[in-house]
Amino acid sequence: MSNKILFLTLRVFSATGGIEKVCRILGKAFYEMSFLGSSCFEVISSHDKTKDGFNNKYFPDERFTGHGNSRLGFVKQAFKKGIHSDTVILSHINLLPVGWLIKKVSPKTRLILMAHGIEIWSMPLGIKKKLLNACDEILCVSQYTKDQIASFPELKKVKLTVLNNCLDPYLSIHSKQKYENSIRAKLGILNTDKVAFTLTRMDASERYKGYDRVIEAIAAIREEVPELKYVIGGSYDSIEKEYILTLADKLKVSGNIILTGYIPDEALEDYFQMSDFYVMPSYNEGFGIVFIEAMYYGLPVIAGNKDGSVDALLNGKLGTLIDPMNINDLKHAILAIVKNKENYKPDKKILIDNFGYENYTHNLKSIFLN
Repeated sequence: MSNKILFLTLRVFSATGGIEKVCRILGKAFYEMSFLGSSCFEVISSHDKTKDGFNNKYFPDERFTGHGNSRLGFVKQAFKKGIHSDTVILSHINLLPVGWLIKKVSPKTRLILMAHGIEIWSMPLGIKKKLLNACDEILCVSQYTKDQIASFPELKKVKLTVLNNCLDPYLSIHSKQKYENSIRAKLGILNTDKVAFTLTRMDASERYKGYDRVIEAIAAIREEVPELKYVIGGSYDSIEKEYILTLADKLKVSGNIILTGYIPDEALEDYFQMSDFYVMPSYNEGFGIVFIEAMYYGLPVIAGNKDGSVDALLNGKLGTLIDPMNINDLKHAILAIVKNKENYKPDKKILIDNFGYENYTHNLKSIFLN
């Protein structure tokens, strides 16, 4: 059993993406695990500043060091502490060179890499894939991610383990009443409108999320459901904004499409609460924390059946899986939910049993006790 664990990350608190959420929750879980004890776990971040945005409800600040983009400072401290650690966990493949160096000097140190999705399976052949062999184990967020990595011909004896992401234990649910009056009003949405919601960063590299195909599906059913509004939340660049607005105008659904721009974490509940369902027919998603968050707030979910979304929806037990490239399938899935939303709401108990924080820590203990 390891008794000294070092967690190396790019960011934990200075960004709000899915990987940063995973890092915060993993840090909390490790810190709280009774078999580890608080004295043997430490987090070192390359890009965070130690005090900037630090939220010590996840773990104490004395267990966290941020180097504020000082690459040299990060590498020096990570290496010095890493060679004296029993286990080093890398939050991202970009940290592999540091992990490789630690493993070279201290072969007995257990090196574990977290694999989230496209960042690892889309990397170019060559040095990074060879560096993967320095790892003792790779934690994959879904079976799909595991299968993608298992296909790498360069991998030899690296153990691949699936560890699904979980819900943030600090998520809460408040009354829905205020959302009808505030967020909908802010976006110009009537209380009688139906709302589909997607949360994603928008640029050309993210179109695999399928927001453009959702727009096509909405255009195909606009006469049947003219009151359907599609809210796409998240940051976007000017090129992608133009692409989306041009597509909506061409399909004559400009009045149905709403771009919100960046939504801070603390406002996300508002958007989930005011929506009728969540839709993101991706084909290259590693897992999709946003799916389980949407279901936590009781939203029916539509996702693609070709990627890690399958894990998040428990092979269809929690939501509707479709061929993400089939607009007809997407259209019918949307119509079914619009006509009878109650029939498609996720089972909260199944959701928590599989993706709750307690189950996550149980799975984590199983991995690190073996």
